[in-house]
Amino acid sequence: MRRQIGAAMAVIITCGAAHAQMALTLPLPSDATVTATQYQCDGGRDLAVRYVNAGANRLAVIPLEGEELLFANVVAASGARYVSGMWQWWVKGKQATLTRADDVDITCQAIADPEN
Repeated sequence: MRRQIGAAMAVIITCGAAHAQMALTLPLPSDATVTATQYQCDGGRDLAVRYVNAGANRLAVIPLEGEELLFANVVAASGARYVSGMWQWWVKGKQATLTRADDVDITCQAIADPEN
């Protein structure tokens, strides 16, 4: 489901051994959208991914290992490819692949667009 955002979006990022919290506020233009998609992945794992599209900026917010990681869109031959540190999220149609550096790919399938 798409939702127009006129003000700003705050993303909470947990960092460091002390688990300090830092808020990152992104001013979004009036035509920015935030779209949420539910994925079912290998091993029965579910992922709720939020996509933020604002002008030339394309982001994905993905909950992994107890944190919400912010992925930035990068150049891809086809589909949409996002990266965050050692992680890669590659989406083409309803199929997605989550990869951690030097690890096995996890295949995911979009199953629903939940309410935002």
